[in-house]
Parts: sequence; structure tokens; C-alpha cells
Amino acid sequence: MNALDRDLGKNGGLAVLHYGDGEFAVMSPGSHVVCAVSGARVSLDALRYWSAEVQEAYAGPREALKRWQELNG
Repeated sequence: MNALDRDLGKNGGLAVLHYGDGEFAVMSPGSHVVCAVSGARVSLDALRYWSAEVQEAYAGPREALKRWQELNG
């Protein structure tokens, strides 16, 4: 996939990903995903935080920690 493919993704640029341990697979191309905690758009190039267990993306470490605390209270 190249940058043009991401821009032409379905759902207005929203990508559908499968999150694995240390990597993700693009199931449906797009330019970004949505943070499960904050609702912020995260470009695929900037995506560094996600949960393979619950299949969610996070905008950054604060959001990832917040979700982890909610799930593991």
C-alpha cells in the first residue's frame, strides 16, 4: 500500500486495521484511525499505540494508559 491508497480508503479515509503484537494489518485502506479513548484522528504513519487484546487504537501513551487502567482497574 502507498500513500495514495490510504487517501482513497473507504469511509472518508478511515482505515480498518487488525492489531497484533508489535504490528498491525490493514484490512481496509484509509489514511487514519480513531483513538478509542479521545476520539482523535490518528494517521497511520503516526500510529504507535494500540491494544491487540481489545483491538483498539490510541492517540498516545496517556490514552493507552487510561484504557489499560480502566480494563485492569
